[in-house]
Amino acid sequence: METIEDILKSYTKQFNNDLEKYFPISDKTEQRAVEAMRYSVMNGGKRLRPFLLHETAKIFDISYEKALPLAVSLEMLHTYSLIHDDLPAMDNDDLRRGKPTCHKAFDEATAILAGDGLLTYAFEVLNRAEIDNDKKVELTILLSQSAGAFKGMIAGQVLDLYTDTHKEFDNPEVIIRRTEELKTGCLLRYPCEAGAIIGNAGREARETLIKYSRNIGIAFQIVDDILDVEGNEELVGKTLKKDKAQNKLNFVSIYGVQESRKKAEKLIEEAENLLEIFGEKSRTLKKLSRYILTRNH
Repeated sequence: METIEDILKSYTKQFNNDLEKYFPISDKTEQRAVEAMRYSVMNGGKRLRPFLLHETAKIFDISYEKALPLAVSLEMLHTYSLIHDDLPAMDNDDLRRGKPTCHKAFDEATAILAGDGLLTYAFEVLNRAEIDNDKKVELTILLSQSAGAFKGMIAGQVLDLYTDTHKEFDNPEVIIRRTEELKTGCLLRYPCEAGAIIGNAGREARETLIKYSRNIGIAFQIVDDILDVEGNEELVGKTLKKDKAQNKLNFVSIYGVQESRKKAEKLIEEAENLLEIFGEKSRTLKKLSRYILTRNH
């Protein structure tokens, strides 16, 4: 039986080959931002979000080729967020996926422009997809909201930056769950919902996939928090133990490693149970759930 590691490896190889085609090489000075975009987006990565989109779409018999522009646009947008997240004004990180971050490989100004370039290019690619126009509109709005400053990724980044100013929250877990829901969860929810949209899924199926995404999103963040404490920096590919050094509030700082791991295990079990309504078509998504729990990077 094929393991999830084998499936992800095969998918990543195919997806990377297709992704690279969106970034033609040029030595023109005006294309320096494109060079930085290409460097960052092709700089490894698990490709978890595009994989989620493709696997969700597959449940509804949508082909890899039809879903590809949606998956590519999502990975571009995700990479833009990483470039900006690594900047000195934000997380101030020198490593991303085991290689110099964009502002270290180039410079801060180019990194900012590369992030801006990926963000805008993402919506161009999405709207060139060969799907109905009404679906393009719905997906464009959904992706904008998922990445946005009101109830999306940027709002989560704000919470993450200003943890000690959360006067409206009494319970620390409410703070970290809300931060995760916005910063990480929105871009894990989007591919599940997008796959349902292009697959013409019914309301029950769509809501089930949203619930599934929320469970794996929280579990993903918990495992990230654990890896920041226990992980191998060479495998993880970024600077570790930064959360503790910066006194950041997270699952491990509140509950400790053992209790946090139990919470993640429960969330993954619930996620796997949610997928039962899709039968055999959700087999790979179930494997992915377990991989999220046991990953070492």
